[in-house]
Amino acid sequence: MAQLVVRNLEEGVKARLQQQASRHGHSMEEEVRDILRNAVKPESRTAVALGSRIRSRFARIVLREDIPELRGHKPRPAIFKK
Repeated sequence: MAQLVVRNLEEGVKARLQQQASRHGHSMEEEVRDILRNAVKPESRTAVALGSRIRSRFARIVLREDIPELRGHKPRPAIFKK
């Protein structure tokens, strides 16, 4: 197994790591291993653009007007009339 030394870690960060490890019921070392494992694990799903996610969520609803942001146009700021 590899070893990793972290230098110049702020005392506050160390204290919060110890508290978090205590809440999870394991050592600070195990807590750090768990944090690092989660930080580098491969993403299980592919990134989907926000517009595509919105479109798929409302796919069953028929829109009466086109939404330009979903069709490649730049978004425009909202104009509010008095």
